[in-house]
Amino acid sequence: MTHDPRFPDRDECTVPGLLRRRAREQPDDPYATFTDTGEEWSFMDAYAAARAAARGLRQLGVVVGDRVLAWLPNGAEVLRVWFGANLLGAAFVPMNLAYRGAILEHVIRISQAKVLVVHATLLDRLADVDLAGLEVAVVVGPGPPSPELLVATAPFELLTGDGAGFTEPETPVEPWDTQCVVFTSGTTGPSKGVLCSHLHQYETVRAVADNFRPGERSLIALPLYHAGATQDAYAALVIGGSFVVCPRFRTEEFWDVVRAECVTVVTLLGAMARFLLSRPESPDDADNPLRTVFLVPFTEDGARLRDRFGVDVYTVFNMTEVSAPIVSARNPDRVGSCGRARAGVTLRLVDEHDRPVPIGEVGELIVRTDTPWAMSHGYLGMPAETAHAWRNGWFHTGDAFRCDAAGDYFFVDRMKDAIRRRGENISSFEVEADVAAHPDVQDAAAVPVPSADTENDVLVVVTAVPGRTIDPEALTRWLIPRMPHFMVPRYVRVVDTLPRTPTNKVRKYLLRQDGVTPDTWDRATSGLVLGGTRTEAHDAV
Repeated sequence: MTHDPRFPDRDECTVPGLLRRRAREQPDDPYATFTDTGEEWSFMDAYAAARAAARGLRQLGVVVGDRVLAWLPNGAEVLRVWFGANLLGAAFVPMNLAYRGAILEHVIRISQAKVLVVHATLLDRLADVDLAGLEVAVVVGPGPPSPELLVATAPFELLTGDGAGFTEPETPVEPWDTQCVVFTSGTTGPSKGVLCSHLHQYETVRAVADNFRPGERSLIALPLYHAGATQDAYAALVIGGSFVVCPRFRTEEFWDVVRAECVTVVTLLGAMARFLLSRPESPDDADNPLRTVFLVPFTEDGARLRDRFGVDVYTVFNMTEVSAPIVSARNPDRVGSCGRARAGVTLRLVDEHDRPVPIGEVGELIVRTDTPWAMSHGYLGMPAETAHAWRNGWFHTGDAFRCDAAGDYFFVDRMKDAIRRRGENISSFEVEADVAAHPDVQDAAAVPVPSADTENDVLVVVTAVPGRTIDPEALTRWLIPRMPHFMVPRYVRVVDTLPRTPTNKVRKYLLRQDGVTPDTWDRATSGLVLGGTRTEAHDAV
């Protein structure tokens, strides 16, 4: 076979190859720490755990090409299932802990899995759904009495031990084989199972690897069914580093964990940075081992994090289907920027007919990679959705961007979340960023609502910082000098919480369905006028 220099060797990118390599080269070096139990793994421990799990999964009938479902909280059990499945040449399919009912049934059915490893506290949800081809549920931990299930059950001890006597399949796992299937949030339709090869995951890590040093130690506070969390665990295998797994992100415990575990790198999504910055300042804030923060998206909080905590800040654009095609330089200074195209990818911004848009104009981001298998190879069991996303030979992200003459890319909005108001295209993302900058606002979502005049008006739904209240009129007056008049929301609704998907994304379709509720404040009926110009005064209604 002709060697293709674009493809790394198996022991550089596949989970089985990396486990063997690290166990051979760094057997006693730390790999994983689990704060819920205090358990610690070396690289040799990780390889032994994978072999034991693979041996047990093989006894349950798992073979090359199968998929293994894991429905588990953060902990060592997740990695055992993942690595054991991959050693057998099977794919790891993690499931969100919030799944139940129709979405749970959908994921089980589309996975075509025979084996599910499940925490005992979740078993009762299986009693009410069609289990499709599922044959065995391997049960982890104590829980309430098991319900009557139409599948066999087995104890998790079957997947533990030292793995003695296990032999790996004769056919080696290749870079293009499926490592995992990660399900999307389902904000715009049924959740899709994203097929991720080992090479896809490797390219994602390599996109930011220049910012890593040997021995890097990351903090995983996201759930291990989230692509960002699994990529951090995989990255430690690639670079020979380590990570710490927390059950969940807790603002009040974050810095204690960072200092106690000597964490050097972390990814902060959405409001995480704001939660950390909302804590009272301390003279020793910068006295910590953290060196690198990936902040997604990049907001004005980036500079505050850098200065207060003494860290370098980066940002990226990524989604489960791609491999970090846009990466920033260290400490970017342009709020909203995602960075520039990384080496090995080609990007375009296009209109609805896939025609390139001019520099500075908004278009949908589409992506290709130089190396095959360096992005997702499709949606499991959804050929029509796969063909639509990959039309004309490019992967269509569904995200609107603009690019300036210097090659910097700026996220504008999800294509389906953009708001059209009186001839103006409004980014819900930009509206939300401005609203969330108010000191009383914890979280914000902007959606269109039908206008009596034409097109739509802007509604923002907000939650308050704990211990504070939001006055809609005061908030609107605060926004008026900070944004173009056509972006200033007409409607403001204050709620306790925003509806979210199991992966913590706002279910905007529910907010659009609710529309203008009786408790929604209306700028037009309040008499508040945006400004002195004729256009601005007209816009107040």
